[in-house]
Amino acid sequence: VQLQASGGGSVEAGGSLTLSCVATGSRFSLNDMGWYRLGSGQQRESVATITHDGRTNYADSAKGRFTISRDNAKATVYLHMNNLRPEDTAIYFCNVRPYFGGEYWGKGTQVTVSS
Repeated sequence: VQLQASGGGSVEAGGSLTLSCVATGSRFSLNDMGWYRLGSGQQRESVATITHDGRTNYADSAKGRFTISRDNAKATVYLHMNNLRPEDTAIYFCNVRPYFGGEYWGKGTQVTVSS
């Protein structure tokens, strides 16, 4: 399984970004997907997850601002981020838990939010 994330960048506080992650090498529609982030001096944390059947879960810090979605036809998971804050600055990683087991990570994409 390979993951390719994109969409990171630099924005001012209050701005928006959408991250995308294309997953290849498995039946995407059967996989659980997620976005995680690693901020400077912090541990990697879960931001949002979406199961193969569309159930979502969000970190408290993401609720009301971020939305995770998936397009099975494009084998892509998205993270729509609104009202970004400086504390959202981190490297964001795409994660997949395939139906056949295991866990895979993509290379991260940097998100920088300036105040």
